[in-house]
Amino acid sequence: MLDLKVIHSVLAQLEEERGIPKEKIIEAIELALATAYKKEYGKKGQIIRATFDLSSGKTEMFQVKIVVDESTVIMTEEEWDKEMEKEIVEGEVEKELYNTEKHILLSDAKRIKKDTALGDEMVFPLEGQDDYGRIAAQTAKQVIMQKIREAEKLSVLSEYGKREGEIVSGTVQRMERGNLFVDMGRATGLLPYEEQIPGERFGQGERIRAYLYRVEESGKGVFLRLSRSHPKFLEKLFETEAPEIANGTVIVKSIAREAGSRTKIAVASTDAHIDPVGSQRGVRVSTVMSELGGEKIDIIEWSEDPKKFIEEALSPAKIVSIKINDSEKQAVVTVSEDQQSLAIGKGGQNVRLAAKLSGWRIDIQSVPLVSGTSETKEAPEPEATIDEATPVETTEAE
Repeated sequence: MLDLKVIHSVLAQLEEERGIPKEKIIEAIELALATAYKKEYGKKGQIIRATFDLSSGKTEMFQVKIVVDESTVIMTEEEWDKEMEKEIVEGEVEKELYNTEKHILLSDAKRIKKDTALGDEMVFPLEGQDDYGRIAAQTAKQVIMQKIREAEKLSVLSEYGKREGEIVSGTVQRMERGNLFVDMGRATGLLPYEEQIPGERFGQGERIRAYLYRVEESGKGVFLRLSRSHPKFLEKLFETEAPEIANGTVIVKSIAREAGSRTKIAVASTDAHIDPVGSQRGVRVSTVMSELGGEKIDIIEWSEDPKKFIEEALSPAKIVSIKINDSEKQAVVTVSEDQQSLAIGKGGQNVRLAAKLSGWRIDIQSVPLVSGTSETKEAPEPEATIDEATPVETTEAE
């Protein structure tokens, strides 16, 4: 007889700590009992099932037989041998050999139950047994552990699948070849080297926050793919700090980010009384910058007018003129000589981020100052070209 107190205690603990429903554990126990019974007392081909009553601890065993006829199974060994020869030439055998332990003929089944149809299952009670051998008991234990692992995996997938696209937190377990493994409680998070912010260092046991961008299932369990360099990580941080973004009053239209160095974020307001740029400045942006290790953040106002948007994207540089080519998504931007380095940025970073943010290819050209003014002369050939679609090596911000 199974100890019901122990079973109830284990079920409650598994449900509370690992999120595994009691029904799943009972299902595992029933499968284990059926496996042990078949190992010790079963015959070849038998389908054994067990039912376990949690309130009384009573176990019942059943043999299941599938209803067949001559059209669904091969009845004799001679026919089976012929089919096997045919299989070697033409492919797989679709039917299986009739087995009295596994099958019951339709004609016989109808004598027991008139409305029986092909493919139905007939259930027959078996004599219960309390004496299981060591091998059978070990097999039952393995079955239970396997079912618990499967149930736990499904539970974790369900829980974290709903949190995909959110910020999660955990504790650094270890580092291997630059990759951080993060203890998330019921699962392990993986923060690859390329998804980390350059220059950041975390020690074992340190708390860490990251963006959960993918939930993966593998033979070793469930892995949570994390990122701190993903543009969405920055957006989610602003959501936690700015109620206007969280409630949709201010919308993040696009983000161009070079993690650890500089980010440009374009915002728009759905309320004419709310300044989308001003509402995100001050303590809010400082808090986000602090989380990102001092990464510089430029907040600009999004505009449907590409000229205005590109001008804003190139800030803090002042623009003389912009010519756009809609068909090629190209913009030629003219600046005065004293604004050229500001528009391009150190290592081309400012114009590169502006191109990513706006989705336009941006050519920067300069004109000399005339009598201390910003009047323009005939524009020379472009001096810097950044294509949003062309990868450019990341450099440090100014």
